[in-house]
Amino acid sequence: MKRLHIPTTLVTLAALLSACGGGGGGSTATGSSPTPTASSPTPTAAGCSLRERQDWVSAQMREWYLFPDTLPSTFDPSPYSTVSDYLDSLTATARAQHKDRYFTYLTSITAEDAFYASGSSAGFGFRLSVDATAKRAFVAETFEGTAALAAGIDRGAEIVAIGTSAADLRTVNAIITAEGSGGVTNALGPSTPGTSRLLRITDAGGTRDVTLSKTDYSLTPVSARYGAQIINDGGLKVGYVNLRTFISTADPALRSAFASFRAAGVTNIIVDMRYNGGGLVSIAELMTNLLGANRSTSDVIDYTTFRPEKSANNVIAHFNPQPESIAPTKVAFIGTGGTASASELVIAAQIPYLHANAALIGTNTYGKPVGQIALDRSACDDRLRVIAFALQNAARQGAYYDGLSSIVEASCQAGDDLTHPLGSPLEASTRSALDFLEGRSCTRIASGGVQGAQSVGTSGPRILLTPERPDTIQREVPGSF
Repeated sequence: MKRLHIPTTLVTLAALLSACGGGGGGSTATGSSPTPTASSPTPTAAGCSLRERQDWVSAQMREWYLFPDTLPSTFDPSPYSTVSDYLDSLTATARAQHKDRYFTYLTSITAEDAFYASGSSAGFGFRLSVDATAKRAFVAETFEGTAALAAGIDRGAEIVAIGTSAADLRTVNAIITAEGSGGVTNALGPSTPGTSRLLRITDAGGTRDVTLSKTDYSLTPVSARYGAQIINDGGLKVGYVNLRTFISTADPALRSAFASFRAAGVTNIIVDMRYNGGGLVSIAELMTNLLGANRSTSDVIDYTTFRPEKSANNVIAHFNPQPESIAPTKVAFIGTGGTASASELVIAAQIPYLHANAALIGTNTYGKPVGQIALDRSACDDRLRVIAFALQNAARQGAYYDGLSSIVEASCQAGDDLTHPLGSPLEASTRSALDFLEGRSCTRIASGGVQGAQSVGTSGPRILLTPERPDTIQREVPGSF
């Protein structure tokens, strides 16, 4: 999760963004954000040599890292040829303890700001999941305004072969056999506009070869096709909202969705965040407020807690009901192993108030109850996202590193059914969510169960395909290419 943006040219930390799983940008947080003061000025951004950048990273880690006891006793950067490799060595112990699974990372200021402001990125415009056992790759979702959707590639399509041309087309089975799932990522090429690939696609229309080029596009956080709707299920009106990521442009879309629910008198809600890797805490707190018409401004959404010597920066976010807010009777949250950070914060925030009337539907979530602040070295376009705070809900529930199945009071196991559109009452997870809202029994998600596994209709278990070192959009929109 990310809550702060910290320019290194300042001696104070600007309370710019709230984010949870994603990172900085320039939006104003809806909830309260801490404004910590650095204990000493940060290093000058005058030099951008490898050693200077590494030394800057180590200084920030010493000052802000949430788990200082896990840092190595010596900070010698000389064995490492990149800043990221050095940073990974600093977080190795916390990673082994399951506390920091590459949550602390170095990224580009320019690229991250572009994504959080408008969802800007380059790609084909689909989200992929891989069944490593069966050696198959499926399109889980396709985004509007992208090359993939223009080519008729949508949810449920299978990519059976990838190449730069017909001359070097390789089957996904052969790629995964030789290189593992990461080979599919490599075969799809870099995330730069103009990257072209020949894809052999199989879907309801048959098998065809399609040449696609990666283009710049802006991700729509709430799909105009299925992202917000009112489902009439045998007479029960249910509000359904699917949020892809917590970015600034989600604000008006969420308000519009909940305004329609409120106008229709809907109090049973499905919040579908099955692929949502996180983003801005400000948007997470907005969604929580939209589910809190009956909450008092003294009611707590979450507690943000820094390490003891930084406790002056701790903050408590309280409910602030909005004109579009509803008072839910029951809420079904659809989640998978791709559901992380800000998404988990929204779910956890409802537990102390709705108890068993708030359920997790699908599978266990990723498990990221901590958040990053942003530290910038502008001259080098370096933004260090460092884990600096932990989040807890009003009942002080946190530390769900093994996913939310350990703390939710109600849950229903369900698959991610690629044979039906998202939001369809026939789709397995949506159907299970409707059944929960209507009081039908279900099988509980095992506490501490396997994170990330999702069923694929008639195929085996899948996980969203994410590179070992994802860029900003792949962190916040897992599986996107």
